[in-house]
Formats: sequence, structure tokens, C-alpha cells
Amino acid sequence: MLTFARIATKPLVFQMLTGLSLQAFLDLLPAFHQATAHVEHQAEQRRKQPRKRQRGGGRKPLLLSDADRLLFILFYFKVYPLQAVQAFFFSMSQAQACEWIHRLTPVLNQALGFEKQLPARKAADVTQVLRLCPGLEFIIDGTERQIQRPKDKARQREYYSGKKKRHTVKNVIIGERRTRKIKALSRTRPGKTSDKRTADEEDYHFPAQ
Repeated sequence: MLTFARIATKPLVFQMLTGLSLQAFLDLLPAFHQATAHVEHQAEQRRKQPRKRQRGGGRKPLLLSDADRLLFILFYFKVYPLQAVQAFFFSMSQAQACEWIHRLTPVLNQALGFEKQLPARKAADVTQVLRLCPGLEFIIDGTERQIQRPKDKARQREYYSGKKKRHTVKNVIIGERRTRKIKALSRTRPGKTSDKRTADEEDYHFPAQ
């Protein structure tokens, strides 16, 4: 089974599997713990029927620690394996892997939000981010990732990227040049859409200079 304790002593492997250095992972862990409590509290508020047993009762979860849970969800988004493959690495069934992915995804999003690590997604937010950083240099560029070939012929044409010679989806990113941190991320577009058209349709407004 893939656990935090098992790979924490292998920094290079750790970063390849999670996308974070060990120190960055440890820095994110308190926010992940906070987000876990917040999401669970929200779930309790939405519960329509009272609990039949105390919290913590029933079968013990396979991912016992926050570190193992954060490793699980970071591994999923970094490697993006099939759920059956994810289940194999973490010694669980595919159904359990699916349940954990859906359970931990909002926790990770909130944790990254607490740490202010999520890029802006709305044009107005992007403008505000850039205005607050007048002394920094930014790079705007498109990035593509391959998808399975659509069955529908119209979608095949829409998602076919002549540049990559394959079917892709595309985002435009705005990154800070010195730190290489992504400040903004566009909506996901079909691979046929040009970078300029995507940027124009996002309606970005850049500060002077």
C-alpha cells in the first residue's frame, strides 16, 4: 500500500508522485486538516436525519491519517490514473477509491483556497490579481493535454489540435515569471481553439505597462 510514511524518505519519488516537495506537502497539511473539519461540518449541517451512532463509529477507514489522505488525492490529480489503478496502489476496491476521490476533492480545493494557492478563474479576479502585483513580470501562454478520441465526428473535429496532432483540451494560463507560480487559469476549451481566441473570450484586462 502506498503511504506517506513509505515514501516520505524518498524526496524525488515523493515529488514525482504528488507534484509537491516534501516541505511543500508538510506546509499544506495544516490547511488540509482545517479544510477536512470544515467540509465535515458542512456535511453535518446538511444532514436531514439525526445520526444513529456517534462520530467515528463503524468500520475504520483505510486512509487513517490526514497525511495519507492528502497523499491519496494529490497522487490522483498528479498521475491521474484509472480508478482501478488508484485502488490498487492504495489497497482498496475501485468503489472505495471512487468514494475517497469524491470525498477528498472538495477538501483539497478548500485547503488550497485557505493557502491562497488556487489561480484566479474569473476575468475580474485576474485583473485584480495583476493590479496588486505592479512590479512583477507575467507570461501568458496556452497549455494542452491529450484526451481520448471522441466518438462523435463533430466533436472529433472540435477537439483535434493541429499543433499536437491529437485530440486535446486547452487552457490559457498567466504565470508570474520569477516564481513560476500560476496566477490565473482560463476555462477549459476544445483543442482546436487558438490561444489568442481563448484569451480574447476570457476578456482579460491588463494594467498599463
